Amino acid sequence: MKALVAIPGIDSRVNVQKQSHRTTIRNLTIFTVVVLASGWIGHGVDLLMGNTGMDTPGLAVWLLIPLPFSLLLRALAGDGWKDFGLKPNLRGNLMWYAFALLVYPVVTALVLFTGKAFNMITFSGFSPDFLGPILQVFAAGLLSMLIKNIFEEGAWRGYLAPKVYSLGLNDFVGHIIVGLIWGAWHLPYYLFFLDQAYLQKFTTLNLGIYIPLVMIVFFAWAIVFGEIRLLTNSVWPALLMHAVEDAVLLQLFEASLIQIMPGTDWLVSPMNGLVMVFFFTALGIGLNQWRKRKMLAA
Repeated sequence: MKALVAIPGIDSRVNVQKQSHRTTIRNLTIFTVVVLASGWIGHGVDLLMGNTGMDTPGLAVWLLIPLPFSLLLRALAGDGWKDFGLKPNLRGNLMWYAFALLVYPVVTALVLFTGKAFNMITFSGFSPDFLGPILQVFAAGLLSMLIKNIFEEGAWRGYLAPKVYSLGLNDFVGHIIVGLIWGAWHLPYYLFFLDQAYLQKFTTLNLGIYIPLVMIVFFAWAIVFGEIRLLTNSVWPALLMHAVEDAVLLQLFEASLIQIMPGTDWLVSPMNGLVMVFFFTALGIGLNQWRKRKMLAA
Protein backbone atom coordinates (compact mmCIF):
# COMPACT_ATOMS: atom_id res chain seq x y z
CA MET A 1 0.00 0.00 0.00
CA LYS A 2 1.52 3.30 -1.04
CA ALA A 3 2.12 5.90 1.64
CA LEU A 4 0.32 9.18 1.28
CA VAL A 5 2.80 11.92 0.46
CA ALA A 6 2.01 15.48 1.55
CA ILE A 7 2.46 18.17 -1.06
CA PRO A 8 3.76 21.18 0.89
CA GLY A 9 2.58 23.87 -1.51
CA ILE A 10 -0.98 22.57 -1.79
CA ASP A 11 -1.26 21.63 1.90
CA SER A 12 -0.11 25.05 3.03
CA ARG A 13 -2.63 26.80 0.79
CA VAL A 14 -5.44 24.58 2.10
CA ASN A 15 -4.42 25.23 5.70
CA VAL A 16 -4.22 28.97 5.11
CA GLN A 17 -7.67 28.93 3.51
CA LYS A 18 -9.14 26.93 6.41
CA GLN A 19 -7.54 29.29 8.92
CA SER A 20 -8.83 32.28 6.97
CA HIS A 21 -12.36 30.86 6.91
CA ARG A 22 -12.22 30.12 10.65
CA THR A 23 -11.16 33.71 11.31
CA THR A 24 -13.86 35.05 9.02
CA ILE A 25 -16.59 32.91 10.63
CA ARG A 26 -15.43 33.90 14.11
CA ASN A 27 -15.41 37.59 13.27
CA LEU A 28 -18.72 37.41 11.41
CA THR A 29 -20.27 35.78 14.47
CA ILE A 30 -18.91 38.52 16.75
CA PHE A 31 -20.03 41.22 14.31
CA THR A 32 -23.53 39.75 14.06
CA VAL A 33 -23.97 39.49 17.82
CA VAL A 34 -22.78 43.05 18.40
CA VAL A 35 -24.80 44.71 15.63
CA LEU A 36 -27.98 42.81 16.48
CA ALA A 37 -27.54 43.85 20.11
CA SER A 38 -26.90 47.51 19.21
CA GLY A 39 -30.57 48.47 18.86
CA TRP A 40 -31.50 46.78 22.13
CA ILE A 41 -28.60 48.53 23.82
CA GLY A 42 -29.80 51.81 22.33
CA HIS A 43 -33.31 51.13 23.63
CA GLY A 44 -31.85 50.49 27.08
CA VAL A 45 -30.02 53.82 26.90
CA ASP A 46 -33.28 55.59 26.07
CA LEU A 47 -35.09 53.87 28.95
CA LEU A 48 -32.38 54.92 31.40
CA MET A 49 -32.43 58.50 30.15
CA GLY A 50 -36.19 58.69 29.83
CA ASN A 51 -36.05 59.48 26.11
CA THR A 52 -38.95 58.89 23.75
CA GLY A 53 -39.56 59.68 20.10
CA MET A 54 -37.66 59.11 16.88
CA ASP A 55 -34.54 61.24 17.40
CA THR A 56 -32.97 59.86 20.55
CA PRO A 57 -29.45 58.90 21.72
CA GLY A 58 -30.57 55.27 21.53
CA LEU A 59 -31.30 55.64 17.83
CA ALA A 60 -27.79 57.03 17.34
CA VAL A 61 -26.32 54.06 19.22
CA TRP A 62 -28.23 51.68 16.95
CA LEU A 63 -27.18 53.44 13.75
CA LEU A 64 -23.54 54.18 14.59
CA ILE A 65 -22.27 50.96 16.20
CA PRO A 66 -22.01 48.64 13.12
CA LEU A 67 -19.48 50.62 11.05
CA PRO A 68 -16.95 51.47 13.81
CA PHE A 69 -17.14 47.92 15.12
CA SER A 70 -16.47 46.50 11.65
CA LEU A 71 -13.46 48.79 11.39
CA LEU A 72 -12.16 47.43 14.70
CA LEU A 73 -12.49 43.89 13.40
CA ARG A 74 -10.56 44.83 10.28
CA ALA A 75 -7.83 46.58 12.25
CA LEU A 76 -7.45 44.29 15.25
CA ALA A 77 -9.03 40.89 14.56
CA GLY A 78 -7.32 39.81 11.35
CA ASP A 79 -9.91 40.81 8.75
CA GLY A 80 -7.67 43.29 6.97
CA TRP A 81 -8.71 45.96 4.51
CA LYS A 82 -8.37 44.47 1.02
CA ASP A 83 -12.05 43.67 0.52
CA PHE A 84 -13.45 46.90 2.01
CA GLY A 85 -14.25 48.26 -1.46
CA LEU A 86 -13.25 51.85 -0.73
CA LYS A 87 -12.01 52.51 -4.25
CA PRO A 88 -14.79 53.81 -6.54
CA ASN A 89 -13.56 51.65 -9.45
CA LEU A 90 -15.22 53.98 -11.94
CA ARG A 91 -13.41 52.55 -14.94
CA GLY A 92 -15.63 49.97 -16.57
CA ASN A 93 -18.36 50.44 -13.97
CA LEU A 94 -20.05 53.69 -14.95
CA MET A 95 -23.14 51.82 -16.14
CA TRP A 96 -23.46 50.25 -12.67
CA TYR A 97 -23.31 53.69 -11.08
CA ALA A 98 -26.08 54.74 -13.45
CA PHE A 99 -27.95 51.57 -12.47
CA ALA A 100 -27.53 52.46 -8.78
CA LEU A 101 -28.94 55.91 -9.42
CA LEU A 102 -31.94 54.75 -11.46
CA VAL A 103 -32.98 51.33 -10.18
CA TYR A 104 -35.20 52.52 -7.33
CA PRO A 105 -36.97 55.27 -9.32
CA VAL A 106 -37.60 52.83 -12.21
CA VAL A 107 -38.77 49.90 -10.06
CA THR A 108 -40.87 52.24 -7.95
CA ALA A 109 -42.54 53.59 -11.11
CA LEU A 110 -43.24 50.03 -12.31
CA VAL A 111 -44.80 49.13 -8.96
CA LEU A 112 -46.89 52.30 -8.87
CA PHE A 113 -48.25 51.85 -12.38
CA THR A 114 -48.99 48.20 -11.62
CA GLY A 115 -51.02 49.33 -8.63
CA LYS A 116 -52.66 52.04 -10.72
CA ALA A 117 -53.65 49.51 -13.39
CA PHE A 118 -55.55 47.50 -10.77
CA ASN A 119 -57.06 50.63 -9.16
CA MET A 120 -55.11 50.07 -5.94
CA ILE A 121 -53.04 53.28 -6.16
CA THR A 122 -53.96 56.87 -6.99
CA PHE A 123 -51.61 59.77 -7.68
CA SER A 124 -53.70 62.66 -6.40
CA GLY A 125 -50.67 64.23 -4.69
CA PHE A 126 -48.80 64.75 -7.97
CA SER A 127 -49.07 68.15 -9.64
CA PRO A 128 -46.90 70.09 -12.11
CA ASP A 129 -46.93 73.00 -9.66
CA PHE A 130 -45.31 70.83 -7.03
CA LEU A 131 -42.64 69.29 -9.27
CA GLY A 132 -39.98 71.92 -8.47
CA PRO A 133 -40.43 71.77 -4.67
CA ILE A 134 -40.59 67.98 -4.81
CA LEU A 135 -37.27 67.80 -6.66
CA GLN A 136 -35.71 70.25 -4.19
CA VAL A 137 -36.83 68.17 -1.23
CA PHE A 138 -35.59 65.01 -2.98
CA ALA A 139 -32.15 66.59 -3.60
CA ALA A 140 -31.87 67.74 0.01
CA GLY A 141 -32.99 64.33 1.21
CA LEU A 142 -30.51 62.58 -1.06
CA LEU A 143 -27.59 64.51 0.47
CA SER A 144 -28.62 63.66 4.03
CA MET A 145 -29.24 60.03 3.08
CA LEU A 146 -25.80 59.78 1.47
CA ILE A 147 -24.28 60.81 4.80
CA LYS A 148 -26.50 58.47 6.81
CA ASN A 149 -25.79 55.53 4.52
CA ILE A 150 -22.04 55.85 4.89
CA PHE A 151 -22.66 54.24 8.29
CA GLU A 152 -25.07 51.62 6.97
CA GLU A 153 -23.36 50.60 3.75
CA GLY A 154 -19.91 50.88 5.29
CA ALA A 155 -21.02 48.03 7.55
CA TRP A 156 -23.30 45.99 5.28
CA ARG A 157 -21.63 46.14 1.87
CA GLY A 158 -18.27 47.32 3.23
CA TYR A 159 -17.86 44.51 5.74
CA LEU A 160 -20.68 41.97 6.10
CA ALA A 161 -21.29 41.18 2.41
CA PRO A 162 -17.66 40.67 1.27
CA LYS A 163 -16.88 38.58 4.34
CA VAL A 164 -19.89 36.32 3.80
CA TYR A 165 -19.12 36.00 0.07
CA SER A 166 -15.50 35.08 0.84
CA LEU A 167 -16.68 31.83 2.44
CA GLY A 168 -17.45 30.39 -1.00
CA LEU A 169 -21.13 29.71 -0.35
CA ASN A 170 -23.79 29.52 -3.04
CA ASP A 171 -24.40 33.09 -4.26
CA PHE A 172 -28.01 33.20 -3.12
CA VAL A 173 -27.26 31.59 0.24
CA GLY A 174 -24.74 34.38 0.79
CA HIS A 175 -27.31 37.02 -0.18
CA ILE A 176 -29.91 35.50 2.15
CA ILE A 177 -27.47 35.51 5.09
CA VAL A 178 -26.67 39.17 4.46
CA GLY A 179 -30.37 40.01 4.08
CA LEU A 180 -31.25 38.16 7.28
CA ILE A 181 -28.68 40.02 9.38
CA TRP A 182 -29.41 43.34 7.68
CA GLY A 183 -33.14 42.91 8.26
CA ALA A 184 -32.82 41.64 11.83
CA TRP A 185 -30.70 44.68 12.69
CA HIS A 186 -33.75 46.83 11.81
CA LEU A 187 -36.09 45.07 14.27
CA PRO A 188 -35.39 47.42 17.23
CA TYR A 189 -35.94 50.36 14.89
CA TYR A 190 -39.48 49.21 14.10
CA LEU A 191 -40.20 48.15 17.68
CA PHE A 192 -38.72 51.05 19.64
CA PHE A 193 -37.44 53.98 17.59
CA LEU A 194 -40.07 54.39 14.87
CA ASP A 195 -43.08 56.36 16.03
CA GLN A 196 -46.18 54.32 15.28
CA ALA A 197 -48.13 57.38 14.10
CA TYR A 198 -45.29 58.07 11.64
CA LEU A 199 -45.32 54.43 10.50
CA GLN A 200 -48.97 54.83 9.52
CA LYS A 201 -47.83 57.15 6.72
CA PHE A 202 -46.23 54.10 5.10
CA THR A 203 -48.51 51.17 5.86
CA THR A 204 -51.92 50.14 7.13
CA LEU A 205 -50.50 46.84 8.41
CA ASN A 206 -49.89 46.06 12.06
CA LEU A 207 -46.35 45.27 13.16
CA GLY A 208 -47.06 41.54 13.40
CA ILE A 209 -47.59 41.45 9.63
CA TYR A 210 -45.43 44.39 8.61
CA ILE A 211 -42.17 43.13 10.14
CA PRO A 212 -42.18 39.65 8.48
CA LEU A 213 -43.07 41.32 5.18
CA VAL A 214 -40.19 43.78 5.56
CA MET A 215 -37.82 40.86 6.20
CA ILE A 216 -38.84 39.43 2.81
CA VAL A 217 -38.11 42.85 1.31
CA PHE A 218 -34.61 42.82 2.78
CA PHE A 219 -33.92 39.42 1.20
CA ALA A 220 -34.91 40.75 -2.25
CA TRP A 221 -32.93 43.97 -1.82
CA ALA A 222 -29.88 42.07 -0.54
CA ILE A 223 -29.65 40.15 -3.81
CA VAL A 224 -29.48 43.32 -5.91
CA PHE A 225 -27.19 45.17 -3.48
CA GLY A 226 -24.94 42.13 -3.23
CA GLU A 227 -24.68 41.58 -6.97
CA ILE A 228 -23.81 45.25 -7.53
CA ARG A 229 -21.15 44.92 -4.82
CA LEU A 230 -19.71 41.86 -6.55
CA LEU A 231 -19.89 43.39 -10.03
CA THR A 232 -18.09 46.61 -9.08
CA ASN A 233 -15.92 45.47 -6.16
CA SER A 234 -16.80 48.82 -4.58
CA VAL A 235 -19.08 49.92 -1.77
CA TRP A 236 -19.97 53.25 -3.43
CA PRO A 237 -22.64 52.11 -5.93
CA ALA A 238 -24.51 50.35 -3.11
CA LEU A 239 -24.25 53.47 -0.97
CA LEU A 240 -25.65 55.60 -3.80
CA MET A 241 -28.44 53.09 -4.44
CA HIS A 242 -29.41 53.01 -0.76
CA ALA A 243 -29.47 56.82 -0.54
CA VAL A 244 -31.72 57.12 -3.61
CA GLU A 245 -34.04 54.45 -2.19
CA ASP A 246 -34.44 56.35 1.06
CA ALA A 247 -34.94 59.70 -0.65
CA VAL A 248 -37.44 58.44 -3.26
CA LEU A 249 -39.62 56.28 -1.01
CA LEU A 250 -39.67 58.64 1.97
CA GLN A 251 -40.63 61.53 -0.31
CA LEU A 252 -43.50 59.57 -1.86
CA PHE A 253 -45.10 58.79 1.47
CA GLU A 254 -44.17 61.77 3.62
CA ALA A 255 -45.49 64.21 0.99
CA SER A 256 -48.61 62.04 0.41
CA LEU A 257 -47.89 61.93 -3.31
CA ILE A 258 -49.61 58.57 -3.61
CA GLN A 259 -52.57 56.95 -1.93
CA ILE A 260 -52.73 53.17 -1.61
CA MET A 261 -56.09 51.49 -1.13
CA PRO A 262 -56.25 50.33 2.52
CA GLY A 263 -55.50 46.65 2.87
CA THR A 264 -53.53 46.39 -0.39
CA ASP A 265 -50.15 47.89 0.56
CA TRP A 266 -48.81 44.40 1.35
CA LEU A 267 -49.11 43.78 -2.39
CA VAL A 268 -48.52 47.07 -4.23
CA SER A 269 -46.61 49.34 -1.85
CA PRO A 270 -43.28 50.38 -3.43
CA MET A 271 -41.77 50.19 0.04
CA ASN A 272 -42.98 46.84 1.38
CA GLY A 273 -45.19 45.21 -1.24
CA LEU A 274 -44.79 41.81 -2.84
CA VAL A 275 -44.89 43.26 -6.36
CA MET A 276 -41.75 45.22 -5.53
CA VAL A 277 -40.21 42.06 -4.05
CA PHE A 278 -40.93 40.24 -7.31
CA PHE A 279 -39.27 42.94 -9.43
CA PHE A 280 -36.16 43.09 -7.23
CA THR A 281 -35.82 39.32 -7.00
CA ALA A 282 -36.07 38.98 -10.78
CA LEU A 283 -33.58 41.82 -11.22
CA GLY A 284 -31.18 40.24 -8.76
CA ILE A 285 -31.32 36.88 -10.55
CA GLY A 286 -30.67 38.65 -13.84
CA LEU A 287 -27.66 40.47 -12.39
CA ASN A 288 -26.33 37.19 -11.02
CA GLN A 289 -26.56 35.55 -14.45
CA TRP A 290 -24.91 38.58 -16.08
CA ARG A 291 -22.02 38.42 -13.60
CA LYS A 292 -21.52 34.70 -14.12
CA ARG A 293 -21.45 35.07 -17.90
CA LYS A 294 -18.97 37.90 -17.51
CA MET A 295 -16.75 35.70 -15.34
CA LEU A 296 -16.85 32.85 -17.87
CA ALA A 297 -15.95 35.22 -20.70
CA ALA A 298 -12.99 36.70 -18.81
